[in-house]
Amino acid sequence: MASTRVSSLGRRQLLRLGATVALGAGAVSLGGCGFALRQAPKFAFTSLRVSGAMGGVARSLQRELGSTGLQIVTAARPAGDTAAPQVVLNVLIDRRERVVVGKLANGQVRELELRYRFRFNLTTPSGRVLLEEDEILIERDLSFSEEAVLAKVAEEQAIFNDMQGDVVQQVMRRLASVKSV
Repeated sequence: MASTRVSSLGRRQLLRLGATVALGAGAVSLGGCGFALRQAPKFAFTSLRVSGAMGGVARSLQRELGSTGLQIVTAARPAGDTAAPQVVLNVLIDRRERVVVGKLANGQVRELELRYRFRFNLTTPSGRVLLEEDEILIERDLSFSEEAVLAKVAEEQAIFNDMQGDVVQQVMRRLASVKSV
């Protein structure tokens, strides 16, 4: 009976050793292929002003850009402040959309399509275009039920907040793609 116990302990140790070797080999192969965790974006500019439609994405974007160390120049500056931003993010559209895409035979709404539309461009204060006009459109489907209206409204709000976060991250990556001012 003792020999069976020793052999099962040996197997366990051998399995653990094999798993450790496999994990180590996987980590080495990921490092060799250029895989790296996403880093905070690096921008070619140090100050920015957001102008135009100030919806949810524009406000979130200002907070996110400010947290990366960029100086956010507001339109209402103190009288003695002459600091002009290096770039201007022009927000053309910052809008949530809710469209009915499915109804029951009696006319009740069955399915909605939620859209977040954000259109912008990036220029210098003198008007030179750094990023052409670009639109980000995210769409998500949402089933709807008259019996659970409050729950569906809360779900819709959560989906819109998630979509807003996605748009902010996409805009951040596009701003980081600008190599020179």
